[in-house]
Amino acid sequence: MTVTTAQETTLQRFQDFAYLRPDMEALNSEFETLLDQFNKAESYEDQADLFEQLNVLRNDFLTMYNLCHIRHTIDTRDAFYEAEFKFFNEQMPAYQALNTRLHNAMLEARFRPQFEAVWGKQLFSIGELNRKTFRPEILEDLQEENRLSAEYVRVKAQASISFQGETYNLSSLLPLEVNPDRATREAAIRAKWAFFTEKAPIIEGFYDQLVKTRHRIAQKLGYDNFVRLGYDRLLRSEYGAKEVATFREAIVQHIVPLCMQLYQRQSRRLGLEKLLFFDEEFRFPSGNPKPKGDSGWIVAQAAEMFSEMSAETHAYFSLMQDASLMDLENKDGKATGGYCTFIDNYRTPYIFSNFNGTSGDIDVLTHESGHAFQVYSSRNIGLTEYKWPTYEACEIHSMSMEFFAWPWMNLFFEGDSKKYQFMHLTNALFFLPYGCAVDEFQHRVYENPDLSPAERNQIWTELEGKYLPQRDYAGHEFLSGGTYWQKQSHIFTSPFYYIDYVLAQVCAFQYWKWDRENHQEAWESYQHLCQLGGSKPFLELVAEAGLSSPFTEEAVKSVATIIQQYLDEVDDSRF
Repeated sequence: MTVTTAQETTLQRFQDFAYLRPDMEALNSEFETLLDQFNKAESYEDQADLFEQLNVLRNDFLTMYNLCHIRHTIDTRDAFYEAEFKFFNEQMPAYQALNTRLHNAMLEARFRPQFEAVWGKQLFSIGELNRKTFRPEILEDLQEENRLSAEYVRVKAQASISFQGETYNLSSLLPLEVNPDRATREAAIRAKWAFFTEKAPIIEGFYDQLVKTRHRIAQKLGYDNFVRLGYDRLLRSEYGAKEVATFREAIVQHIVPLCMQLYQRQSRRLGLEKLLFFDEEFRFPSGNPKPKGDSGWIVAQAAEMFSEMSAETHAYFSLMQDASLMDLENKDGKATGGYCTFIDNYRTPYIFSNFNGTSGDIDVLTHESGHAFQVYSSRNIGLTEYKWPTYEACEIHSMSMEFFAWPWMNLFFEGDSKKYQFMHLTNALFFLPYGCAVDEFQHRVYENPDLSPAERNQIWTELEGKYLPQRDYAGHEFLSGGTYWQKQSHIFTSPFYYIDYVLAQVCAFQYWKWDRENHQEAWESYQHLCQLGGSKPFLELVAEAGLSSPFTEEAVKSVATIIQQYLDEVDDSRF
């Protein structure tokens, strides 16, 4: 692998990527000098050259941030990277201030028409939104927001749960939560929620402070509340809360009834009179499908899959293996969940996850590979703002890759591949109402920032009745009190992000259908979408890919009909 850094070209693996804390004083000084020269430039060529130099500074900073973030989340107990992560939480607002000044300069640039001819209008749309969402007077509030979000992540990462004589974290407990023995999975899930019950005062306190901090930031920036600010932060230039509310109602109308039918089908399949909350993730009486090997074996199967999928995916995954750009196994002290990020100066994606021996290992690897393949495909696009699109477009890449990987599922599940596909498609459908519940919860909370923790929990209870009417907590006191939302990290760390998964899933279902009808056309569209990166806003990317906007009721209705037809033709009794 040839890696281009700010200083040299060399061949390296991730463990050899050098980390050095940014010198913020030097960064500020150099940035100010270049920005002053940019504003005074007498030709487009000079401005373009200075813009490129400013991009180099931004890439240097983001490279060190991402190296720190990766190494901190791999082991949140590492004292060095814990201190470095605290540094970035404190300094990221200062970097954001510099970035906003650059965007302001671009918006007022003497040669803006020439820049627009090269980069298109999306760069300037991003600049306008960034200008609205930052002022120097919110610096301390942003630092506080970052601190509170990091504290929530740390609490979950360092969970220690005693169960049946063993100690688990939140990721390693998951296989027991889908154990074929009903008593075991009930006990495991109750043990998990005992942890959240114990931590509830802390978690609710974090969230209460986050809501108030974000509301204060919004008001300082001239917003009525955090809702519109949250949308602007996510660079949503084509739609607002009204369109999202209409979309959620389409999910209620067309998806929730189908989900109820599928839950009833699952109950009959399991021989249960009624599904209870500890039964929902257990799909088949013979047990959920599981990959047939450990993490090293899974990666080897993935390498075979990507080598056969296309020349481009083969090159992508070879890079990920050769440069050690994945940390997949669950470990004590490791942050929960999974993600993909990009290390700018090395032009490499990085995948983080917590394998635990369930089918989720394949879900997360194919999902994060969708993100990684996209940013790998657009890594040479030449502009920081365009390497990634906005989040709802990002999630099309990830969720669609999960479906493009279907023909190779026998590599991972051998004789259970059809069983996995049935569960994977069903799970994707079940997610849509939950994602909407998370989104509406956040709207109602940020529209009413003075609600008490108990009042927020009551809102969640109401939303479960609307979106998740199958849910029965069997008298569990804590969960019956509307606290399930407290496990969802996005609510704390990435407000309003979660609906992006729902929007993208509707698009990914379209790729699932298209791929079954004409693989070559669907794959060419997907590759093109990946190569576009963030050069266009969400709905323009969707249109250019040949997909229907998820905001149309017909798109939601159509995928519901197609999926129901497919699932109705599957004889799930043989699973």
